[in-house]
Amino acid sequence: MESSQFIKTIEWDMMDKSKFFPLSMLSSFSVRCFLYPLTVIKTRLQVQRHDQMYKGLFDAYFKIYRYEGVPGLYRGFWISSFQIVSGVFYISTYEGVRHFLSQNNSDLKLKALVAGGCASVVGQTIIVPFDVLSQHLMVLGVVDRSSNKKVVMNPLGVSLNPARSRLATTVDIIKQIYVCDGLRGFYRGYMASLFTYVPNSAMWWGFYQLYQDHLHNILPVWVSHLLIQCIAGTLGGFTTTLLTNPLDIIRARLQVQRLDSIHQTFNILWAEERMRIFTKGLSARLVQSACFSFAIILGYESIKRVSVNEEYKKHIRW
Repeated sequence: MESSQFIKTIEWDMMDKSKFFPLSMLSSFSVRCFLYPLTVIKTRLQVQRHDQMYKGLFDAYFKIYRYEGVPGLYRGFWISSFQIVSGVFYISTYEGVRHFLSQNNSDLKLKALVAGGCASVVGQTIIVPFDVLSQHLMVLGVVDRSSNKKVVMNPLGVSLNPARSRLATTVDIIKQIYVCDGLRGFYRGYMASLFTYVPNSAMWWGFYQLYQDHLHNILPVWVSHLLIQCIAGTLGGFTTTLLTNPLDIIRARLQVQRLDSIHQTFNILWAEERMRIFTKGLSARLVQSACFSFAIILGYESIKRVSVNEEYKKHIRW
């Protein structure tokens, strides 16, 4: 117990896993349902050259909604929703590594940093193939209507017949990836994903713990502990996004535009964008990160409180 008054961090061995896992999956799926359009917008902003199709976050939203409707904002959603499966492995790894490190009385911020990085390695190994598919679906057939020059995104050359179902298109993409690259094609950009998401995850959990500790020191004792955690998660998301944005752009370009290496992708990006690689798609990613961080922590920490074993409930503060 970290305080004589209440438990600040609910540990892995304090929870009923039969409650935690199903509630965690439901929470993750609900958050993704509401916030998925931001993922689509962010991806399209990152893979376009200069401001070829969209001028920014709101311009992208209105153009996608105008020309494609609500379905356009949810392109690739069902493929991407498999992330809830990887999410179970992610959070199990995170909590498991934290529990292991707790036996050595490690610093809370160090535990969060190391556990966050390990969890991301496991999560990305599972989710990258689904990420590759969903990103192709997000950008497939996107047309630049702002100029006379017709720009259509179709890196794999699959059929763009509007009469074809989403399932048929998804199967076509799977076949083309396998024909072009074999099984390795489904892990295109895997190393870039690790370079992006492992430090992202490690820093996010580290900053989450850091901001949480600072907020506890400066805010009155009557402020909700759950509110402090949500604010800390949001600030952690903002900080991490600012630090890792170029890595995320390289990952998205590598997976969608079928480039050969991280080095080649960076060189092309630098030639096209120069210093704009630090801000490209940043507005969408900041909004996405803030919303995801707040919602994920709200769900995650609430579920931990609901799932805590009876003997600890009197020491839990909302």
